[in-house]
Amino acid sequence: MTHMIKAVDEVRKEEHRELKRAEDETLTGSKYLWLYSKENVPDKYKSRLRNLSRQNLKTGRAWAIKESFRELWGFRRLAWAMQHFTAWYFWATHSRLKPVIEKARMFRKYLSQILTYFKHRITKAVSEGLNSKIQTIKKMAYGSRNRQNFKIAICFHCSGLDIYPVTH
Repeated sequence: MTHMIKAVDEVRKEEHRELKRAEDETLTGSKYLWLYSKENVPDKYKSRLRNLSRQNLKTGRAWAIKESFRELWGFRRLAWAMQHFTAWYFWATHSRLKPVIEKARMFRKYLSQILTYFKHRITKAVSEGLNSKIQTIKKMAYGSRNRQNFKIAICFHCSGLDIYPVTH
């Protein structure tokens, strides 16, 4: 999603430059509006985003493509996800928006890795969280030279053991 957000921002920057040359201030001050996902737009910005997205703007089209790509993660079955990706890919590559086309082609290149999410339902966030926990344990064990104790500390803190089990 980070890649798609960057693509939307690139489209917005380019279109904003074009509009400013024509003395049109339509996109002025709208940078952060396009970075929100549909359900996370604050109430005070909803009407402005709705009005901007109804206009015939390249940025609005890029944002709609990004939001459609987000729907991919809601599918439960690999076949449905693949069908959605195929339709999305066609839309993205025929959008005539260079940053969006580049990102779509990149996703197509790594499609097998993207689709592993539907087999395992594990994201990078889980491994990042575990790594963060291990780094904290490492800082707490600063100065300790016993690798075995470090391994035990990692297993203890990351295994979810209940140190006060219910006995009855």
